[in-house]
Amino acid sequence: MKAAKKKHKTFTLAVEGDDPEKELEFELDFQATLTTSERFQRMIDSSRELRKMWTRYGHRKSTSILKRT
Repeated sequence: MKAAKKKHKTFTLAVEGDDPEKELEFELDFQATLTTSERFQRMIDSSRELRKMWTRYGHRKSTSILKRT
């Protein structure tokens, strides 16, 4: 049985130009609204998406060293 997903407040950052401090503050505020399990799920989903992108663009497993005989 899956737990019902909580609906979170929509967060939108609107700044003129680049403001790294406001962006960081915004990101920390957003992360603070998530539960630990939601943060881990987002991290796992992000890792899975990166793995798909690496495979799609040719970054597969690293080459192995063959022992010459």
